[in-house]
Amino acid sequence: MIQSIVLGIIEGLTEFLPISSTGHLILTARLLNLPQTEFLKTFEIVIQLGAIFAVVFIYWKTILKDMEAMKRIAVAFVPTAIIGLLLYKIFKQYFFSEWVVVIALFVGGIVLIIFEMLHKEKEGAESEIKQISYRKSFLIGIFQSIAIVPGVSRSAATIIGGLSMGIKRKAIVEFSFLLAIPTMLAATAYDMLKSAPTFSSTDFGSLAIGFVTSFIVALFAVKWLIKYIEKNNFIAFGVYRIVLAILFFLVFLR
Repeated sequence: MIQSIVLGIIEGLTEFLPISSTGHLILTARLLNLPQTEFLKTFEIVIQLGAIFAVVFIYWKTILKDMEAMKRIAVAFVPTAIIGLLLYKIFKQYFFSEWVVVIALFVGGIVLIIFEMLHKEKEGAESEIKQISYRKSFLIGIFQSIAIVPGVSRSAATIIGGLSMGIKRKAIVEFSFLLAIPTMLAATAYDMLKSAPTFSSTDFGSLAIGFVTSFIVALFAVKWLIKYIEKNNFIAFGVYRIVLAILFFLVFLR
């Protein structure tokens, strides 16, 4: 129960930050001495849905009433669904490792810092999701697909992709929030269909605890991030990624 709560807290805190929630869950599992079993890999995917439900709770009006915004989210989901179906099994089997996470965190941190140092918001940039073109929405979905590699960060990939195409920071962050809904619903449903028959009642109890914990923590994390980006860029997160990768390497992988 305690391990499920800890992992739920980590998930809720990191899901929407550009630091990779999956990567953090894999590294936290190592700290807790949890072996990378098939159940743990599924657990790390399913509890992300708890954090995603926090977005549904906060943005339910947009989801139900802003059809123009949701059409763009649907377009962005298409490349993610295709690439996920084609590569998901391979990546889950071979890429859910601490080495992959550490490398992805380190390289991603450098990319994030360099990008933010060079990026300048243009006049006339799209400030609302419904202003984003369908072409850009599709490209954002391709950027998100890079995050199939644990440690890359789904939010970092989509945000950098959107900013590079001239979308305002708040708009692309909210786009990333909403795009997470179909993405994680699909990933969770697909994984549960494959893995659930082998789980025990205790396993489902652990999933429920992690799910609820991540939902509650993510409610606060989403609101905090929206306020944070009004006055700050993501360089601090890039530095954090690099420091975490180096520390984990020195302590556990050297």
